Amino acid sequence: MLPEKPCQTCGRRIVWRKAWERSWDEVKYCSDACRKRKPGKQDRALEDCILDLLRQRARDATICPSEAARRVFPETWQDHMEAARQAARRLVASGKIVITQRGQVVDPSTAKGPIRLRLIP
Repeated sequence: MLPEKPCQTCGRRIVWRKAWERSWDEVKYCSDACRKRKPGKQDRALEDCILDLLRQRARDATICPSEAARRVFPETWQDHMEAARQAARRLVASGKIVITQRGQVVDPSTAKGPIRLRLIP
């Protein structure tokens, strides 16, 4: 199996390629778009909000990423939904939460459609 690691911006999985053989340790982003848009204060605020919301609930409770987006960006939360999903994927990569669909843990790099977030049991 090929080595992999998460993108530092979007949290998606980066799989090793032959072209990166000499520079694999320096690869941090999955694309030029992610390299240009590194996580900032708002992204950290989303991560913190996700964790705060989850800690306020029962241990096995879940939240929708939109709850964090609504709290951090009350007026324009819909514009920040992808940022909230990215924040969730980064938290999965750091081992703090899992992403579920229909109650089952899913791969954050390939999950499409509605997702829920839950603290790791």
